Amino acid sequence: MTTDSDADMLQRRNRELEILNAIAQALNREVDLDRALRVTLAHVAELCNMQTGWVWLIDDESGDPYLAVVQHMPPALAEDPHRMSGTTYCYCLDTYQKGDMRGAANVSIVTCTRLEGLVDGADGLRYHASIPLYAHGKKLGMLNVASRDWQELSKDELRLLYTVGDLLSMAIERARLYQQSAQAGAAEERSRLARELHDTLAQGLTALTLQLETADALLESDPERARHMIQQALGQVRANLDETRRSVQDLRSRSLEQGPFSDALRKLAEDHAGRWKLALDLDLQPVAALPPRVESALYRVAQEALTNVVRHARAHTVTLKLRVDAHAARLHVHDDGRGFDPDNVRPGRFGLIGMNERVKLLGGQLTITSAPEGGACIEAVIPLADDAMRQVR
Repeated sequence: MTTDSDADMLQRRNRELEILNAIAQALNREVDLDRALRVTLAHVAELCNMQTGWVWLIDDESGDPYLAVVQHMPPALAEDPHRMSGTTYCYCLDTYQKGDMRGAANVSIVTCTRLEGLVDGADGLRYHASIPLYAHGKKLGMLNVASRDWQELSKDELRLLYTVGDLLSMAIERARLYQQSAQAGAAEERSRLARELHDTLAQGLTALTLQLETADALLESDPERARHMIQQALGQVRANLDETRRSVQDLRSRSLEQGPFSDALRKLAEDHAGRWKLALDLDLQPVAALPPRVESALYRVAQEALTNVVRHARAHTVTLKLRVDAHAARLHVHDDGRGFDPDNVRPGRFGLIGMNERVKLLGGQLTITSAPEGGACIEAVIPLADDAMRQVR
């Protein structure tokens, strides 16, 4: 027979699961650190009857705490930044950094030293719960949540807040890893563009200089030949301008930051098809996001492949496919154009070289299949090893 006490316990457990599920789902959608922190505070405020909250994070380089995000800060603290400074003495931060498990390094209710002595503008707050945040033993920071009527926490409340702290710690670590990957991807992209500019613009200008010097030397002795070389130089200038514009366009591309990755590929393909009157066959698995370096590499491979279709293939139809599973991301670009011999590519096809370099840098493989008058197929396969940073919808 179920007693009222059992029913209350079951109802409380269900409520706890609802709280944790809501927080976990929200955090699972976030890879931006600031949004992850705000999402957690908002859910704790709504679901745990909390008036105020703030998060301290430990700076990786200096080791000093800083206030990362706040919610519903009482006027006495909001209007006095010094009280919420990381340099102001704070019992919870002090004991946390010392690792004192009897103090605020453990989940507990503490008297807030920042609110001490305040009456006006404190909104009746005196206590807050301190939830320490750790990742693999590393101190990440602390989540503080406050309510007017808290005096002590029950075992159930302690357990719930412990779990909230664990969820937030994982979200913080994942967001930081994602940010580091994005920074590494940006650095790699800058290096790639530097190589491309060197291999195209710099080499082209060198050849152009030699042509113009030769033409200058022939102006008096062989004007006709000099004129011919000047025409060649002008052609070289135009080619270099095209390459420069393409590289600059790469820098301006913001499609990957404006929505799901599969949508960015769709827009890229539709832009090319619409501009050059190509029939388009799209088969793109819906993908919200991949690690930034993988997204960048696949997007640039697709961009270069579509550019080659326009420039060289004389194709009528182009097919673009994207498949992502637990192990790899696969991009497939096929056209019905005039094709070429992959083993006998003419000098100056830096785009093919760049595609291959991009994919190999990520441990992947680029396969080019083509034959004269037989169309061309380019397939890029990049392994996905970092599950924590992958979000496949």
